[in-house]
This record gives sequence, C-alpha cells and structure tokens, in this order.
Amino acid sequence: MRVSCFQYPLSLLCMSTSLRKIPEDIPQDIRKIRIENSHLTELPRGAFSNASALEYLWLNFNNITVMHLKSLEYLKDLTELRLQGNKLSSVPWTTFQDTPALKILDLKHNRLDVLPEHALRYLLNLTYLDLSSNQLTVISRDVFYNWPVYQKTQQSERKMEAISNAVLALHDNPWICDCRLRGFVQFIKSVSPPVILMNSYLTCSSPKFRAGKFFHEVELNSCMKPLTSSLDSNLTVHVGLNVTMACLVQGSPSPAVWWTYGLKHLRAFNVSTTHISEDTMKSELVIPSAHLMDEGNYTCTAANFIGNTSTIISLKIQAPRMIASSSSFFSSVSEENAYVDVRIAKQTVYGITLEWYAVTENPGETWYTLHFGKYDDSKKEMIYIGPGTNTYSVNDLLPATKYEVCVTLRNQTPRKGQCIVFVTGSDISELEQREKLIHIIIIVCAMVLAVPAGMYACTTETRFNCMQKCAGFCSKNRKGQKNLRAGNKENTFDSLPTGSEEGLCYRDSIEDKRKSRSPEDKEKPDKHKPNHRNSADLY
Repeated sequence: MRVSCFQYPLSLLCMSTSLRKIPEDIPQDIRKIRIENSHLTELPRGAFSNASALEYLWLNFNNITVMHLKSLEYLKDLTELRLQGNKLSSVPWTTFQDTPALKILDLKHNRLDVLPEHALRYLLNLTYLDLSSNQLTVISRDVFYNWPVYQKTQQSERKMEAISNAVLALHDNPWICDCRLRGFVQFIKSVSPPVILMNSYLTCSSPKFRAGKFFHEVELNSCMKPLTSSLDSNLTVHVGLNVTMACLVQGSPSPAVWWTYGLKHLRAFNVSTTHISEDTMKSELVIPSAHLMDEGNYTCTAANFIGNTSTIISLKIQAPRMIASSSSFFSSVSEENAYVDVRIAKQTVYGITLEWYAVTENPGETWYTLHFGKYDDSKKEMIYIGPGTNTYSVNDLLPATKYEVCVTLRNQTPRKGQCIVFVTGSDISELEQREKLIHIIIIVCAMVLAVPAGMYACTTETRFNCMQKCAGFCSKNRKGQKNLRAGNKENTFDSLPTGSEEGLCYRDSIEDKRKSRSPEDKEKPDKHKPNHRNSADLY
C-alpha cells in the first residue's frame, strides 16, 4: 500500500495525494474506497476486480476523463458511486449492468453533453441520480420513460403500491429550449412523487429570447422542416441602384440560412438574418450599386436537422441607354476620346493594388473590365468594375511568375498597348530579410485604351523617375497620337532589359533598344554597376 493512503478496517482513504492510478493491492474484504483530490485520469478495465465486496466508491475531484466499459466489473454489491468534479464528457452506461445494487450515482460537475435514450436502463434500483452542473443541452423524454425506476412509479400508481422516492438533479445545465426539448420539458412539468426533482426550477440558456426563463414558463412547438418563400421571385433594377432580396424562413429548430449565387467569388454581398417570431426569420441579401455581372439566380437555402429547402430569386439588371451591337453593348458615351492611365499603385506581402485614371465624357457611368492572368494564358479572368471605382487589389500571386493585367472599357477585348506586364520574385533569403513576397521589377507604362506611342519599361532601381517620365510621355502621346508609327504599338516585353544604372526609361521599340544598349553591353557587365542581385530574383 502506498504511504500516501491510509487503511482503516474495511476502508481505504487517499486524500490529496499524487496518486495517478487505482492501487493494485486493494484488500479483498474492503467495503469502502475513497480517493479524492488526487491525479487519477481514468478507470481502466477491471480496476476493482480484486475488491468484489466493495459497497462504497468515492472518486470525487480527480481528473478522470475516461471510464472503461468494464471498469466496474465484479462489483455486484456496489451501492454508491460518486464521481463528482471530474472531467467525464461521456459515460459507458452499459457498464452499470455489473452493478445491479447501485442506489446512488453522483455525476455532478463533469462535462457530460449527451444522454442517450438507453442511459438509465440498467440503473434498476437507483434512488439518487445527480446530473447537475454538466453540459447537457437537449434530452429526449424517452431517457426517463425507459428508466426502470420511473416505470415502477407508474405501475405503483395503478396498483396503489408503495415505492421509495427517487431524487433527480438536473439543474445548472445549458438547456436549449427549442422544439428538441419539448418532450423533456413536458416530462419535467409532469414529474411528481415518488420521483422528486432536487431543483424543479430548471432554466433555459438559449435561444436568446428564452434565456433565463423557467421550464414551466415556456411552451415549445413541435419540430418542423424549414419552409422558404420570397416576396418577389423576379426582380429588375437599373445599373448602379441598390438591390435588396428578401427570403422568409419558417422552421423549428431555427434553421441555418445561407445564399448562393454564381459570382460569389468576385463580389462580397451583405447578408443579414433577423427573427420575426419564434419560428420565423427574414434573411436579406443586399447588393450595393448593382453591376451587370450581378444578373442571375440567387438561391436562399434553409436547413435544420429535419431537412432543408430552397427558394430562387431571379435578378435582371438593365443598363442605361443601351443600343444593340453585333459584338457587344455600348452606351451613348463616346469612346473615341476615352483615355485610361493604369499603374501599379501599391505592393503588399501578398500581391499588388492596381489604380487607373480615366478621362471620358461621362465618368460616372463608365464601366471597366479587368483581364487578369498569367502572361502565357490565352484565357484571362474577367473582373467587372462599376462606375466610381478606380482601384483593384490582386492577391495570392505565385512566385517567379509572369502576369499580365489589362483594363478595357466595358466588356471589350484587350488590344495591344492596353496592358501591364509584371513578374513576381522567388528569392526566399530576401523574403526573410525584407519580409516581402512580391517585388515588381518590370512595369510597362501604357496609355490604355488610347492608341499608344510606344511601351515604356521601368526597372526597380528607377521606377520613381520612370513614372514621372512615363506620365510625360503619356501627355505628349495624347496630343500627337495621329502621327505615330504603327510599328511602335508592339509590346516586346521579353526583350526588355532587367536592370538599369542610368535612371532612364527604355522605350519599347526596336530602334530605341538598339540605341540604349549595344550587343557588347549585354555580354559584358558594367564594372561600375552596383553590387546587387539581378532584379529578376524577386522577393
């Protein structure tokens, strides 16, 4: 026997010890074991197989989390089991087949969150059951209807036989008072001696509108599958207006409600759900400043444990002053003099932010389309931008990848000179040093949607000077675009130099490239060039 435990005639006492398992040398004639405030973590199989005469087992305030199915094997005379203040989240209820004489079962202050219907079936002679201060939320009334003790009380009333009282403690649990608890609430309201509630004022913890109410104050409805409906299943609005779609949902318990729509990966809409009554909710999806891309079917779905149902709302967007065209749609806005200047305004750890400036006759009604993807991909992702917006962020860029982004009016196909090309980096060491992921080394400065005089490339070392020069070129280009040579429209990104020590912008034309760098310069590096990594090694 361990020194920290004390043995008395027919009893064993271990209090506030470092004991971590049940002692193996328990005397066979022991009648009472009390191990409390120790470090027991489990009741293994046959833990008391050598103490078949045991009648009282107190294991309060330990750290027991696991109770084996056969942990009480051979304890046919056990009448009292106390496991208060442990960490049991479940109990193998069939283990009580081995304890037919059990009268007292104390499980308060544990973590029990489920009570299966068969839980009390093998507690044949129980007179005290304490399940208070656990995590029970929902219980079926059948749990107690299947309890032999309760069945005896019903039979004794018919036969007028006397039966001993059975005390039941269920208070201080976070009960969810919805339709799932209806039968249990009815049982609690109908309980009468010889079954006695230790605390008959059981209270609701949720939902919010019932929190704090006593069981005898609430009337719960039966559970029902959700039903969804809409006030208007077909909506038509003009571009730029706000749209609100409403979905009415009935169900018990309160169902989960969500919306699905085809372009949810492009726009984040506002969704709110409010309770109108106990079993009725209203869910609204709000689209601020409707775009043409928002047109389509929106599905409102509601689901609870019984089932689910959906309602579809069809949304049609009307564009202002539209006239037919064989290839696309156009408004009355003149596009011949349209001018858009696009640039990379910001680099972040995960990507870039694009910014553009537009000069059109009606900027408040001008729509744009961003074409974004890898440089070699023939099919780019199309992102529609409504009036009043001139920035867009691109995130989750891949390292060491060449990208192209183009800006066009409405849904036009990009033409040469309407795009920016950039490359992301892959230098992990510099990532650690500078805590950056993306570093744009080449930016093609173009006058998008205007006939370009030529493409201008900036290196990382001279990007600020370059932007000033590019702005100047853009200004000159608008004035003299009619005199430009057609050959200057070509975007020759692959032939651009990746570094510059002269602080200049290189014009993207074959003639200017020959002037800016000779073949010998390409083969022989400049000895005065600062010591740095090739700009293609990005971070």
